[in-house]
Amino acid sequence: MSTFIKPGAERQLKNHTSFGQSVRNSLTMAYRGLLKIKRTPEQLFDVTLQPIIFTLMFTYIFGGAISGDIHNYLPVIIPGILVQTVITTSIVTGVQLREDMEKGVFDRFKSLPISRIAPLAGALLADTVRYTIATVLTFAMGYVMGLRPEGGFGHVVMAGVLVIICSWAISWIFAFFGVIARTASSVQGISMIVLFPLTFLSNAFVPVDTMPDWLQWFVKMNPISHLVTAVRNLVNLGTMGSDLVYSLIGAAVIVAVFAPITVRAYMRRT
Repeated sequence: MSTFIKPGAERQLKNHTSFGQSVRNSLTMAYRGLLKIKRTPEQLFDVTLQPIIFTLMFTYIFGGAISGDIHNYLPVIIPGILVQTVITTSIVTGVQLREDMEKGVFDRFKSLPISRIAPLAGALLADTVRYTIATVLTFAMGYVMGLRPEGGFGHVVMAGVLVIICSWAISWIFAFFGVIARTASSVQGISMIVLFPLTFLSNAFVPVDTMPDWLQWFVKMNPISHLVTAVRNLVNLGTMGSDLVYSLIGAAVIVAVFAPITVRAYMRRT
């Protein structure tokens, strides 16, 4: 018994994937990213050591000068360190993406009958594990040093989820850099130039009212400041204000803008 196979010219082939298939493909690629982390656990050194080192360093250096003592400074610095650490970690997304593209891995992905966004979205989803580790360690260090969140455990979890969501959104920006840049080192350099002024020219480490008037305007408009304030309100007060809304809206806008242009740039470069 013979089976008739239609020639390719007579088949009705789809040139797009459904939303469900895109999600499944992205989850498969995310699983690939988790396997990479499992096989090379040393790539987690930054998210395991950085929260501990930064929390200790900033707390003991600035605590007495800004808040009088370390205990009073912890409710201020822990949310700031959390946002700064997790968002800085998102730079690795772009760096690793550029390294994979240089190795030709994404050329193979492009030839597969999968969603075009899946290799990128999957890599970014896998990196949320890194953000989660950094978040848990930052709060754990704060607790060891004496932080007792007044907002309660539920609001602490909400604050952590908020930071992870916003960091995942920001990682699309660095993924774009990873696609258009020529080397992994240039991705890291560009990302640092963009991120460091935003994190340090914010309310993450010092009160805004101690800054010059012209700088206060920028700090108050800085989206990092809104995110830090939202986290502080959740952790220390257990409240959800306008800064939380602004942070989520900002994250949605970043994804809406950078996800499409990153995918288009990826399809042109691979």
